[in-house]
Amino acid sequence: MSLTRRLFTSAALTLPAFAQKPADKAPPESEEDLPRFIAYSRQVIAPTTVTDRDGKYVNGLQPHEFRLVDRGKVQKITVESATQPLSLVVCVQSNNTVESVLPNIKKIGPLLEGTILGEHGQAAIVAFDHRIRVMQEWTRDGDAIAKSLNKINAGSTTSAMTDAVLHAARMLKNRPANHRKVILLIAETRDKGSEGKTRQALLDLQFGNIVLFSLNINRLVTSLLTKQPPPRPPAIPSSARHTVAGALNTPEAMNAYTGHYSGNVLPLVVEVFRQAKSIFIDNQLEAYTKTTGGVERSFLTYRDLERTVIDIGEELQSQYMISYSPSNTDEGGYHEIGVEVLRSGLKVRTRPGYWMAAVPNQ
Repeated sequence: MSLTRRLFTSAALTLPAFAQKPADKAPPESEEDLPRFIAYSRQVIAPTTVTDRDGKYVNGLQPHEFRLVDRGKVQKITVESATQPLSLVVCVQSNNTVESVLPNIKKIGPLLEGTILGEHGQAAIVAFDHRIRVMQEWTRDGDAIAKSLNKINAGSTTSAMTDAVLHAARMLKNRPANHRKVILLIAETRDKGSEGKTRQALLDLQFGNIVLFSLNINRLVTSLLTKQPPPRPPAIPSSARHTVAGALNTPEAMNAYTGHYSGNVLPLVVEVFRQAKSIFIDNQLEAYTKTTGGVERSFLTYRDLERTVIDIGEELQSQYMISYSPSNTDEGGYHEIGVEVLRSGLKVRTRPGYWMAAVPNQ
C-alpha cells in the first residue's frame, strides 16, 4: 500500500466574487504564505498467484475474472500481468551455523539472473550475521552477482534476520515506482540478535508493497554439521524444576514440556501490528511470507535449492498485479482482503491484508 500526499495552493483555485480577497490587502509574499489544502490517495497492490489443481501456474486470465473484497466490500480493481521490471534483494544468512550450507548458496547466481530477474530486472546482494553487509549494489550483471555471492563467508554466531529485512526494505523504497519489489531471504527460521522490531519490519514490507519469499535453511542439518562448543552445565538441576502434575521429573520430560507452540501466525501478526505486549513469533519467516503474499520453501541439497529458485522465478513471471484505491479508508485497523477468480478449480494466493490508520472521507 502506498500513500501519496498532494498539496494544492489557492493560486490554482478560482474563487467566486464574494470570496475574493479585498483589493487593498497585500498579496502573499511567497507560495509558503498561501493556504494549503491536503488530499490523500491510497493504493493497495496485491500480487496474486493462481494455480490449478495440479499446482501449475495459470496464465492468461482476464481482469473481469477477478473479484477482490476489502473488509467485505467489493473493490474496483485494476489487473495486469506481471510484466513490470523486478527489483530483487537477496538476503543471505552468513553466521557460523550455516557455514556448511554456504557453498551451495554461492552457486545460485546464474539462476537468479536467468530465471528470476528477467530481461530488465536488477538485484542487490546482502549478507548478515551481527552485521548487515551489502555485497553488491543494484546490478543486472550476472558475473557481478555471482562474484558477490562467492565473497560471502561465515561470521559470528548472531543472525540479525529482522535487521536484514529492514535494510532490504529501505533499499527497495528508493527503487522506481513501476518496479515490482521482492526480497528473497535465505535463512533459518529464527532471528538471533536483531535490534529492529518485527512490527516495524512488517509495516515497512506492507507500505513498500514488498513480497518476501524465503528459502529456509534446515536447522537440523546445520545443527548436525556445526561445530558446537561444550555445553555449559545447567544453572538449575532438573530435579529442582517445576513439572506438570503427574509427570516424571527427568531431563527428557522437562525438555518435552518446554517445547514451542506452533499455530496460525496471522492472529499473532495482527496483535504485533496493534503493538500488543508479550507476542512471540517462533517462525518469523512465516510471518514475513504470509503477510506479504510470498511463500516459504525449504531445501537440503543443492538440487533442492536449484529447483526451488527456478520455481520462485516461474511464479514471479506468472503473477497478476491487482491494485485498487480502497473505498473504505475511514475504517482504521487491519483490513483483511480476499481475491477470488470467477473460474472453478483454481487456487489463489495473495497478501491477506494490510494495516491502515483511518482517514476521514473528504
